[in-house]
Amino acid sequence: MVSPATIAGLGIAVPAQAHQDELWRGFFASHYSGSTRALAERIFANAGVRTRHAVANPLIEDVSGWPTERRMQRYLIEALPLGKEAVDRALVDAGVSAGDIGLFAVCSCTGYVTPGLDILLARDMGMASDTQRLFVGHMGCYAAMPTIGAAADFVTARGRPALVLCNELTSLHLQPASARVDTQQIVAHALFSDAAAAAVLLPGGTGGYTVREVASVTDTSAVDHMTWDVTDLGFRMGLSPRVPQVLSMHVRRFVDDLLARHDLTLSDVDGWAVHPGGPRILNVVERELALPATALGDSRATLSEYGNCSSPTVLLILEAMRQRTDPPKWVVALAFGPGLTLYATLLEHT
Repeated sequence: MVSPATIAGLGIAVPAQAHQDELWRGFFASHYSGSTRALAERIFANAGVRTRHAVANPLIEDVSGWPTERRMQRYLIEALPLGKEAVDRALVDAGVSAGDIGLFAVCSCTGYVTPGLDILLARDMGMASDTQRLFVGHMGCYAAMPTIGAAADFVTARGRPALVLCNELTSLHLQPASARVDTQQIVAHALFSDAAAAAVLLPGGTGGYTVREVASVTDTSAVDHMTWDVTDLGFRMGLSPRVPQVLSMHVRRFVDDLLARHDLTLSDVDGWAVHPGGPRILNVVERELALPATALGDSRATLSEYGNCSSPTVLLILEAMRQRTDPPKWVVALAFGPGLTLYATLLEHT
């Protein structure tokens, strides 16, 4: 009998905390001017974010004029210790050592170095020389899903542990002020945050959240709705206001079909780990799935406490669920990103 892969350990690491209202008053209020300032103030106030975390806090240092080379140098300096902290916590939580890991998969779209974080962290943490590695980039907020899917397939096929690390430092990509109104950049500046999250997957169907299926759907007619462009001044987010509309067209059928393949319905799901791309995204999912007002409580709380951390965010939500006295049995994790792509993972607490 094939042994399923189970998420048996999670580890979270975040840099120093920053308060949304202080970021606005102390930096962004003067970053924008005229009518743009009034618009930005409304967006910051309605972002659903109370606190965030940043390796480059604009209250302390303004990186908006830095060239991309300098940002990438700083990425390596900050990403290594943050990733190491998250990985170490996940390994301890799962009760395995770094030398036991058969596959180490890293996803990040906010920095690029070669040798990559996968090689450098494997070296620093004492992973075996024959540990296989995978680096996933350019997938943005949903990257944890296909990475967990690949890790789960490895665990099931090889019977060896796998480790997933999502490490994003969005604060390094603060963009310069612009004379024109750029709503997409204002939204990005109001929402995004830094974090690292790691997950250890083990063979066997007990002791955590068993991965039952990873699924996706991509609407290529909306391929330009979410972009992440490499520029001379860091990476620049493109975020169309039409994303919630495209999401509303697909999410209900997508989730219904996923659940039906496991003889489940929406009423069987007692945990929703929905990536908080912003309040509008959560509102659309809640409406289209006809969820009760409390169903996305963990997603909204994560948005408030951490902001949108891109790929680590779903794991932050899952960790919050895991800490409950009575963790949910069936969890659907949902995330959305470039493509325009919807990813889902069905998890069962065992």
